[in-house]
Formats: sequence, C-alpha cells, structure tokens
Amino acid sequence: MIIYGKQVVLYVLEKHPELIEEVLFSKEIDPKLFKKFTSLNKKVIKLDNKKAQGLAKGGNHQGFFLRLREFGVSTLKELKDSDFIVVLDGITDVGNIGAICRTAYSLGVDAIVASSVKQLNYEGIARTSSGALFDIPFCHNPNSLDVANELKQYGFKLFGAAMDGKDLKKFEQKKEKIALVLGSEGEGLSSKMIKKLDEKVSIKMSNDFDSLNVSVAGGILIYNLKN
Repeated sequence: MIIYGKQVVLYVLEKHPELIEEVLFSKEIDPKLFKKFTSLNKKVIKLDNKKAQGLAKGGNHQGFFLRLREFGVSTLKELKDSDFIVVLDGITDVGNIGAICRTAYSLGVDAIVASSVKQLNYEGIARTSSGALFDIPFCHNPNSLDVANELKQYGFKLFGAAMDGKDLKKFEQKKEKIALVLGSEGEGLSSKMIKKLDEKVSIKMSNDFDSLNVSVAGGILIYNLKN
C-alpha cells in the first residue's frame, strides 16, 4: 500500500511507524523531519516529479509518500465482543468512507464493517481518513446478508438509517449491542439489509430540504445512539 500527502504521512510516522516499509520523497524536506524518517532504518527513495505524479495518480502528494505493509482487515468474529459498530451497506466513495472512519474513531466506535461492495480502495480511504483507518478495526465482507445474520448471532441489534425511520429525537436508548447500518447515498440501504433491521432511525429535518451527506448523517446518528 502506498499513501501520499503530508498530513497522513506524518500521522503514520507519529502513530504507526511499525507499518512503514519505505519512505519516498519528491522534494527536499526539513532536516529535523528527515532525521525522524531516517531513524526508522527503512529505505529512503528520492522520486522525480514524473514518478511522484504517477504514484499519486495526479493527486496532491505534496512530495510525501510512504509504502506501508499490507493492510490487515478484521473478521466479523473478531468484532463479536464490540458494543457499537458501524456497517457501511454499499458505500463506495472513498471520501465518505474516510470521513466516517474519522468520525467513528473520534466518537469511540469499536469497529467498521464494509458490506455490499466487492473491492475497496484502502489507499484512498487511508488518505481521506487522515490515517484513522489504521486506528479502528475494519472488516470487509461483500455479502450483506451474511453480515446481518452473523451480527445478529453475536447479539447485535441492527439499526438502519432511513428516511422513513423513527425520529432520532424520539428514540429511547437502551443498553444493548448496536450495529448502525448506513446505506449509500444513491441507493440507500439494500433490500436484504432492510429485511434484517431491528429498527429504522431517521434524522428529521426542520426544513423540507434533504441534503445531509451520508458521513454527516452517520456522525449525528453515532453521537446520539452511542451516548
């Protein structure tokens, strides 16, 4: 996995240096900062601009790159003792997934499960999450029905975000294991997942203007259901 961009690279350097396999730069950096990288005793590579742009695929790399060891996902079984997890049902946009990772980690969510998608761009998610992807257990299981059934088996109640759900303000919080399911912005929750939900919850708008991004809605729901 290669990540790029100064913010996420420095975050990994500080919080997860054990993940770093190679350091790559395409510009001169501050000597004190450079010393921190060389102290890792990892290979340091100087890139020309063309190679750097190729690795970043045209993205804003700011001259900072890291090659990390392969990203390790969790299994659902490993999450069975969690109290609150977030399930992404068909969400593919790396910006949204990254933002949800940041919010989930900040608010103390135990883990994230991605379902109803075959492949995920972990490099992009790492970047858009500002490194939070490496701080929270992340599971990928493309079969949403298997995810729902297994979570129920482990004692989770499935709460799905839906326009026709129960008003969050009227929701009576109970002490139980919760899996909050967020659907994609285009399609919403999958039909398989809807059938497995224990409860649908919604954020009622003060004005007739439904414009909440899924990551924003997820943050509101997490904050209210978890506290």
